[in-house]
Amino acid sequence: MEKMKRTVSCGDLRAACEGQNVVLNGWVDTKRDHGGISFINIRDRYGITQLVADTNETALDAETKEALAALHNEYCIAVRGIVRKRPPQMINKDMPTGEVEVLVNELVTLNSCEPLPFQIEDETKAKEELRLKYRYLDLRSAAMQRRIALRSQLSFATREFLTKRGFYEIETPTFVRSTPEGARDYLVPSRLYPGKFYALPQSPQIYKQLLMVSCFDKYFQLARCYRDEDARGDRQPEFTQIDIEMSFVSRDDVLCLTEELMAYIFKRTLDIELPACFTRISYDEAIRRFGTDKPDLRFSLELQDFSPFADIPEFSAFKNALIQGEEARKAAAEKGISKAGGAVTALVVPGKADYSRKQIEELEAHSKIYRSKGMAWMKVSGSKEEPILEGGVSKFFKAQTDQICASLGAKPGDLILIIADADSKIAHIALGAVRSKLGKDLGLCDPMRFEFAWIVDFPLFEYNEEEKRWEAAHHMFSYPQEEFHAVLESDPGVVKGDLYDLVLNGYELASGSIRIHNGDLQKRIFKIVGLSEEEAEKKFGFLTSAFKYGAPPHGGIAPGLDRLVMLMSGESSIKEVIAFPKNSFAESPMDGSPGEVDKNQLDELHLVIKND
Repeated sequence: MEKMKRTVSCGDLRAACEGQNVVLNGWVDTKRDHGGISFINIRDRYGITQLVADTNETALDAETKEALAALHNEYCIAVRGIVRKRPPQMINKDMPTGEVEVLVNELVTLNSCEPLPFQIEDETKAKEELRLKYRYLDLRSAAMQRRIALRSQLSFATREFLTKRGFYEIETPTFVRSTPEGARDYLVPSRLYPGKFYALPQSPQIYKQLLMVSCFDKYFQLARCYRDEDARGDRQPEFTQIDIEMSFVSRDDVLCLTEELMAYIFKRTLDIELPACFTRISYDEAIRRFGTDKPDLRFSLELQDFSPFADIPEFSAFKNALIQGEEARKAAAEKGISKAGGAVTALVVPGKADYSRKQIEELEAHSKIYRSKGMAWMKVSGSKEEPILEGGVSKFFKAQTDQICASLGAKPGDLILIIADADSKIAHIALGAVRSKLGKDLGLCDPMRFEFAWIVDFPLFEYNEEEKRWEAAHHMFSYPQEEFHAVLESDPGVVKGDLYDLVLNGYELASGSIRIHNGDLQKRIFKIVGLSEEEAEKKFGFLTSAFKYGAPPHGGIAPGLDRLVMLMSGESSIKEVIAFPKNSFAESPMDGSPGEVDKNQLDELHLVIKND
């Protein structure tokens, strides 16, 4: 191999290299034979170079001719040859090396390749399960190579940016104590301490707060996180986040730093300029306008209030939702629980009055996934001066046609969709889901357009109707905004936290908060969510104890690295940007994990398998 070790990569050669004697190592991408002359594209991660081998050439030795005859796609080869310019009419402008080719003098097969389970193409059409089983082959594709390269560049840019701003990269433990953080922990049994377990961290949350107590006022880490969740959507049991924490900061400090980080990453990796400041929207406003706390701002469809038109004697569904919502609000208030009333909310879909009944029913079915009881609709026809409502529930609103169209900004050719519910959040979220579906269906979501937004002023608590208790909306360490400290116990439902999410193109990209640094305040939060002093001490005693020793005010954020690379790549699945992901059932078709272990290992860990 020493004699045939590469001197250049397959992406290096240009016209200026003409006449050079070079050695290339790589894989056969394609091979074409034309009457004794073979054209071979050799590929490595840097690019592709065309080889030309004339088997009639007397200078080629027998071993090279034999290797050429046996050559197939994906054979791993080493080749020596002379760089020469291609004739002008043969230049390939789609290849960076397209001005040149290498005339083969010697070729050695380093390893052959068995028949492929699928063709290695820029964007393979093979099924996901097959791609994951042979992931080492899938990773050879140009598309996967680009995405993994982008991930590497993004990681480097992150480290570069934060290090220049005085952040230390500090690793936190992978084996931690199990603590309640929302999802189930992955547990690791201890051989040395029978019956005891480590947990894999769902996030470094507690440890990064302890680092702030330790006087490391600027910390970051590309942290591996683990969550044992049911198969759902595009989640992975293990993922990576850009974990950041700072001392002596306010919310604005964290938001501004994150905006600068994103601007640096996008400029460094994609040469895209981002705005200096991102849009900021309160949680309540986001739900009201978009029906979600992660709105996609690439398109402008917004929800609107239809309640002024609900008082129709002949059609009571809308008014009844408002009446029932008000009654529920008053009943909750008597129990000291803040609750929103009902809502009738509308969405105008421009130019879609031609939607068929079937298409509208599909949208309605989608809304019901989000607990709506149904969806009303009307179409606008006529002229701008004299609009006409028709179809659906239009016969009940004929008298209000002008007012409705003026209020909603609806024009002839538009479709109006309406959802009412006694719980305003259900009405908004259900219609917001329809909005998101329409954005995709109508091609309004350009994958290479990037629209960021901050969602701020989240509720600190959520009421669990089934268990009749308050829960932390994000986690128990988020700081309640100062103005709500006096009503923490008396009216938890109105309390806003110093919480913030960064949203990009309809995805939650990052979540963070200013943290509680006062032990007494932390105990108040534990009590509100029903955590007894004994249980709090058992689970979080090492954190609350640290607060007694001069803990500084601090806050942070954790952008999801996998999701960021996914969005920057224009992809819709994080599996496309992770080298070795699990499938949707948290299994690896490639190595067969999770797998069984032998009895000796179980005995060492004092474990017994219970078969259902």
